[in-house]
Amino acid sequence: MKKTLILVPTAGEQSLLKPHLAALPPDDYRLHLCGFGPVASGVRAMQLLPILQPEQVILIGIAGALGESLPPGRAGWFNQTAIYGIGAGGGDTFRTAQDLGWMHFHETRQDGSEFVVQDIVDFGTRDEPRQQLLTVCSASATQPEVRLRQRLFPDATAEDMEGFSVAVACQFAGIPLKVVRGISNIAGDRDKGRWRIKDAMDAAATLMLEDLLQND
Repeated sequence: MKKTLILVPTAGEQSLLKPHLAALPPDDYRLHLCGFGPVASGVRAMQLLPILQPEQVILIGIAGALGESLPPGRAGWFNQTAIYGIGAGGGDTFRTAQDLGWMHFHETRQDGSEFVVQDIVDFGTRDEPRQQLLTVCSASATQPEVRLRQRLFPDATAEDMEGFSVAVACQFAGIPLKVVRGISNIAGDRDKGRWRIKDAMDAAATLMLEDLLQND
């Protein structure tokens, strides 16, 4: 098994994940909180990567479904993430950074290559079908908000608050990333009495363990 850094956003998600990790060789992985939201998660990932020097990173946690391809209680892998909330305007007037002609980061390196971070970051292999996760600064609270996000990012099948930031951190560090999210709720549904958080984390943990143990 590759030396793996497993990142989980919150202590609640971490407590649901830990019982599943008994199946993994303890010397082959490190489990750390990355924090909630796109700021803390990106900063924490950048802090941990040079210290732990993993061969790969797995980000695992819950997410809200956009559309019907992943119902609550199920989980899926994502190999592409987009960011909503960085740009200008709000509601129907919102424009992404890329719409405005800006890039999140652009640098010409000493070897002449261009290092660019745009609104969408790919981190899978080229022959994989794209599964897009939409990272947001604030979770959807209404169905009109969901529809706006789906209009801007029609390929996104779930929304989270950490995927883009961790993906950018791994891109800067040159470390492979995998993202698995359990679907706890329909995006826009803020009634946590209907959420399936444990089922979502169990499903995500099962996918993660299958991947890690098959590649042992």
